[in-house]
Amino acid sequence: MTREEELHKVLSEAVVDMDEEQAAVMAQAVVDEGFDAYAAIEKGLSQGMEEVGRLYEEEEYFIPELLLCSDAMYAGIEILKPHIKRRQDSEHHTVVIGVVEGDTHDIGKNLVKIMLESAGFEVIDLGRDIPAREFLRQAEESKADIIALATLMTTAMPAMREVVEELEKEGRREAYKVIIGGGPISSAFAKKIGADVYAVNAAEAARLARELVS
Repeated sequence: MTREEELHKVLSEAVVDMDEEQAAVMAQAVVDEGFDAYAAIEKGLSQGMEEVGRLYEEEEYFIPELLLCSDAMYAGIEILKPHIKRRQDSEHHTVVIGVVEGDTHDIGKNLVKIMLESAGFEVIDLGRDIPAREFLRQAEESKADIIALATLMTTAMPAMREVVEELEKEGRREAYKVIIGGGPISSAFAKKIGADVYAVNAAEAARLARELVS
């Protein structure tokens, strides 16, 4: 294992262990030792949150643990984010992103936002518990290319379908690409509701977004 891989591993473990101080120390080590900040988020902090998501689904972790893990993730991100090398393109693309109505958990959405910004997108962050019509309104206003929807709750999954149906009702479905993601989401669900793609994690969301606008 290389030194960089070792740092990624410890960053991931710090998130799972809810160790905010360790996450910050390791993130600073990434910066001080000249390693790539984006990779540290993708392969360290983000992977840690994926493991946290698995523990949450298996009811080993609950909301309090989830929040403490996210605090550790944000402690690392705060140090790494200013050092991300952002992609500079001549073409300008915009993503409207938010957590759908009925869900107030925005940890994953915030991570996707960082990855999208790093990939060169302008990101309009609507926040959480957002009604379907608001996604369309903001996409129209900002002339967005992509609408990205997130949820951590199965009870909020129907709200993703409502966004797609709102686009269809207004005759604007072909105007936007729709990416969905979150703990209970699958590619089968994306296909079922008529979304364009399902992203399994934040880095994948940024990669798929690049493909959708290329």
